[in-house]
Amino acid sequence: MNKETIIEPPRVRWRGLPTIAIAGRPNVGKSTLFNRLLHSRRAIVDPTPGVTRDPIEGEWTPDGADMPVLIIDTGGLKIDRDDMDDLVAKKSWERIASADLVLFLLDCVNVTPEDEEFAAMLRRYSDKVVVVVNKADSPERDARAWSHASWGYKDMVFVSAEHGRNIDQLEELIVSRMDWSRAEREEETHDDIRVAIMGKPNVGKSTLLNRLLGAERSIVSDMPGTTRDVVEGHFVWKGRTFTVLDTAGMRRKAKVTEDVEYYSVNRAIRTLDRADVVVLMIDAQEGLSDQDKKIVRLATDKGRGVVFALNKWDQMPAIKNTFEAARDKLQFFFAQMAYAPVLPLSAKDGEGVDKLLKTVAELFDQLNTKIETSRLNKAVHDWIDSSPPPASPRARFKLRYAVQTGVNPVSFAIFATRPELVGDSYRSYLRNKIRTDLGFKNVPIEVEMRASRKRFEDLDKG
Repeated sequence: MNKETIIEPPRVRWRGLPTIAIAGRPNVGKSTLFNRLLHSRRAIVDPTPGVTRDPIEGEWTPDGADMPVLIIDTGGLKIDRDDMDDLVAKKSWERIASADLVLFLLDCVNVTPEDEEFAAMLRRYSDKVVVVVNKADSPERDARAWSHASWGYKDMVFVSAEHGRNIDQLEELIVSRMDWSRAEREEETHDDIRVAIMGKPNVGKSTLLNRLLGAERSIVSDMPGTTRDVVEGHFVWKGRTFTVLDTAGMRRKAKVTEDVEYYSVNRAIRTLDRADVVVLMIDAQEGLSDQDKKIVRLATDKGRGVVFALNKWDQMPAIKNTFEAARDKLQFFFAQMAYAPVLPLSAKDGEGVDKLLKTVAELFDQLNTKIETSRLNKAVHDWIDSSPPPASPRARFKLRYAVQTGVNPVSFAIFATRPELVGDSYRSYLRNKIRTDLGFKNVPIEVEMRASRKRFEDLDKG
C-alpha cells in the first residue's frame, strides 16, 4: 500500500534554555506581565485572586537576545490557605527553586502581609531575585514605588504590565542576567503527536497527564474545576514524541457564571486548533454528559481524531460484557461516529494507558495519510462497479473523478456532472468506502461533491 505523509515545514525547538519564574501574591499582575512579555494571551487575566493555579510556561525572546528564555507564570501565595492553595504554593515554590531568575512582582501602591511573607521566604534565593514593582503607570507613582527598596534586593525596576511602561528596561535587565551557555537549538518537524485531553471537570484529565509525563505537572484534586489554563508537556513513547495538552473541564453553560470559567472554556475550545487527536475522558460510572457531546461535535467539525476513554474503569463491576455494553451505549449516542475507538482506562492505576497511546498514534497516522490520485480514482471506479448510483431519466449523473484535498483534517472532493442529484445515502456509501478501504477507518473525513465538466475519462467507463 503506497502512502505519503505530509509534514509541516521544520520549526525550531530548544533545550537547556534559562528559565524565569514570575512570583508574587495573588492579583499583583503576574499573568498580565507574562502575557505582555509573550505578546499573547497565554495566561488567564482576571481580578479574582488565585486564577493561575498550575504554572504556565512559554518561550520568549527578549529584545537584544538571540535566543529565547523559558518564562513561567506561577500561582500566587496566600496567607489564609485551604488544601488547594497549599497545592498551588507547592508547585510555585518548586518552579521558583529551579528557575535561573525570579521576578518578584509587587504592587506599586499596596503592600500586604502576604508580600512580607513572600519576601522573607525568597531571601534564600536573593542572588537570583529581581524586584519588579508593577502598576507604576506614570512617573508620579515612582515615588511610592521607591518604598519597595526597603526589601533590600539589588535589582529593582518599576513597570506597568498593563500599559507596557518600562518593559524595555525590564527586558534589558533580564538579558544582562541570563546565561544561554546550556541552550541548544534543535530542528523539528511536525511528527510529534498533539493530543488534547478533554472532558467535564473532575473526570481524571490531570491524573492522566501526570501519568503520561511521569511528573506532577498538573495539580490533582477532587475539587471540580482545578485546571483553568491549558497545561502542556512532551514525552516519548516507543520512539514517538507526544505533545499532550491538559485542558480546563467544560461545564454546562448555566454553570459558567464566572468570567474565569468563560475564558477557560474558550481556551479549551481553541486548543482543538492545535491538537491532532482528542482523548475524550468519560467517567465510566457516571456516563456521558451533554458537554461530552459538545466536545465531540466541536472536535469532529475541525476534523480531529477522537478516542473515547472510559476512565475509572477499575471501579466498574467485573461482570461479563460490561465493556461491550458501555461501548454500544456510546455508539448509540454517537451514531455517526461508530468509527471512533472506545477504550477502558484507569488513569490512576495506569491500566489501558499503553493501548490508549497506541490508538492515538494510529489515528495520527491515519490523519496524515495521503492517497495518490490514481489509486483513489481506481478505488472509486471499483466502488461504482460494485454498487452503481441509483438512476432515473430525471436524476442521472456521472461521477468524473476524485482528489484528496487535505490531510489532518482529511478531506476529499468528488466531481460529478450534477452533484446536487447525488443523494445522501450514496454520499454516505462513498464516505464509508473511503474510510474502510483507504486507511481512514478511525478518523473523520469530509467528502464534498463538486460540479465538473468532463476533464478526465469518466469513472464509470473504466
